[in-house]
Amino acid sequence: MSTVCFILDALVTSALLPRHLRAIRQTGLADHLLPIIVTSSTNDPRISCIEQRYRVHFLISPSQSLGARINQAASLSQADWLLIAMHQQALEANLWCLLYPQLDTCLLDAVLIDYQPPSISERLLQRFLGAGIATPPYLAIRRAWLERLGGLDPELEEPALADLLQRLYACPTRLQTFSLEASRLDHDPSLMAANPYRLPPTSPTDT
Repeated sequence: MSTVCFILDALVTSALLPRHLRAIRQTGLADHLLPIIVTSSTNDPRISCIEQRYRVHFLISPSQSLGARINQAASLSQADWLLIAMHQQALEANLWCLLYPQLDTCLLDAVLIDYQPPSISERLLQRFLGAGIATPPYLAIRRAWLERLGGLDPELEEPALADLLQRLYACPTRLQTFSLEASRLDHDPSLMAANPYRLPPTSPTDT
């Protein structure tokens, strides 16, 4: 089974951080099989309590931007897949249980979780209008692929997440989507809601 590591930033998840952590831990997998790194730019009196309750590791980096904080967390992980929280919305525990088996593959570079990406024409219109791109609640990305992309932009704060998503679209990423609703409709947890325009036949493979 491919190994995974969660990376959550305390400012991104905000007051819902405990809800994120609770859902992740409710999957029942052993803690050492499911490491969680929480990044933050500020010290919080609740850190010790949260670390003990949810068995997470905090990285406090007051002088670093969001992009740099997530890059630092990614560099400390040896997992095959990084699951990065992209905004405040927490997801259900059973979604994670269904997702993990889908990551045991060498045919994907990234998975947009609980999200329907815009079409090419919609993305072009967003760029023309200068509108920000919507981000999924979570992004699962191969650590090796994130390294090939150069990580997140270390100069950016909140826009670092949307910038990473734009770069995933712009390069030959083997990208799919996954949602709990699609799994329920299919009555088959092994099926994913494919995003066909992001499956180029000559994509680079991970090593």
